[in-house]
Amino acid sequence: MTKQFLGFDVGTQGTKGVVIDSGSGSVVARASRSYGTITGLPPGASEQDPQMWLDAVSAVSQELLSDPAVRTDSVAGVGVSGQQHGLVVLDEEDEVIRAAKLWNDTSCARECDSISAFQGWQMPISYTATKVLWLKEHEPEHWERTRAILLPHDYVNFALTGRMSMEPGDASGTGFFDPVRRAFTDSLIEFIDPGIREMLPPLTPPGEPAGVLDERGAALLGLRPGVLVSAGAGDNMASAIGSGATEPGPVIVSLGTSGTCFEFSDQPVFDPKGWVAAFCDSTGGWLPLVTVMSMTGVTEQMRGLWPDESHESLTAKAASVPPGADGLMLVPYLGGERTPPLPEATGTLRGLTYQNLAPGHLFRAAIEGVTLNLAWGIARMADLGLPMSALRVVGGGARNPLWRQILANVTELPVQRLLEPESAALGAAIQAQWTQRGGGDSVTAIARPYVRLAGGVESPQPAASRMYAQLREEFVDSVLRSHPGGFSESTA
Repeated sequence: MTKQFLGFDVGTQGTKGVVIDSGSGSVVARASRSYGTITGLPPGASEQDPQMWLDAVSAVSQELLSDPAVRTDSVAGVGVSGQQHGLVVLDEEDEVIRAAKLWNDTSCARECDSISAFQGWQMPISYTATKVLWLKEHEPEHWERTRAILLPHDYVNFALTGRMSMEPGDASGTGFFDPVRRAFTDSLIEFIDPGIREMLPPLTPPGEPAGVLDERGAALLGLRPGVLVSAGAGDNMASAIGSGATEPGPVIVSLGTSGTCFEFSDQPVFDPKGWVAAFCDSTGGWLPLVTVMSMTGVTEQMRGLWPDESHESLTAKAASVPPGADGLMLVPYLGGERTPPLPEATGTLRGLTYQNLAPGHLFRAAIEGVTLNLAWGIARMADLGLPMSALRVVGGGARNPLWRQILANVTELPVQRLLEPESAALGAAIQAQWTQRGGGDSVTAIARPYVRLAGGVESPQPAASRMYAQLREEFVDSVLRSHPGGFSESTA
């Protein structure tokens, strides 16, 4: 009998949902809701109310279930993907104590430095551990009430099932987790607070469910109680499932609120400089990954300078500008940066002239700036021996053909777009189907019908690639000169 599965991706800018059909092997419904972060916070802080996630998931589910292609009585499983590294703290009544601190919160820079000095390697500022230490030191009254520490997708799972759990992929981004042993570690927990041991929920192995919908979760989604809820995943791990990175080969680049590059590995990959995260994936393997904070937030900020311009019109103007934007270069650290580790950095725009102070030039410089920075991280992955032969792009930026071509030229790798850009929501739904099948079948085989490539490939253009090779050197040199001592030059 044909079964259908719901997948949700609870992100920073909104929640997206899809329904997949096991009979046709396709996505049969899509829906989304947008939201923002809490305004008026101190510099560097980025927070959201977790209730907003639940409201968005409920609204998206209701819209999905109202689609004629969806048969509510055939829904056999639900999967949840969520933004990584966020901190949700609950009290002894299982109530949220304060707003969730998000992955892109850079107010924890001092705490990050303390943890990095203790460990002897650079922890990314985005990791959950930095926020936990910040909470203990800055809000002791809230820390005193804390009885549970959850990640964003864990909290949504708890709201659906009434059970608290984590899974190895998302747990890898807490800082409290050893991805080689797939277990929580003691040393950092002891350093911050031994009580954390009792606050972290049990781990759910890959392919095992987080639980089933209880009465509250069923009402939230508009489904019947008892429907399976998979372990879920961090958004990058879910995106790996939804883009085919569950076996060696595909290299995935996500052009979203953050920019990421990752690929499947059958063994752990550790970067002592901290640029490449040593994550587990959500299928039993590993997912070495680079994340940059500066991505579509930068291009959207630039687009906002011309409210009457659409993405398409600005892209057309930018496409008429030659590579290098006639000397205009943007170092895009508008809110600090994770890779390279410069949480307190600011952006710079250099090379302004009467000729290039124009919308097309500025928009192109924004796309080039974030791409040059991401390519710096991708080069670090290659330095660690990870194979790079072609890129698959997902996320909102993947829809922009100019951006795909710039990415191909900067990285000197062919770029291909996936037919389903919302790979995290798709991956969450596929994970639910895999779990409902008992987790014993190959997740790659289950995913194969849904993971489809769009037509056409953006191939590197030799002349433009030579230009960008020079610009990459100038970009790195500009960052090093602007932030002397900000991080070890050897990491370049």
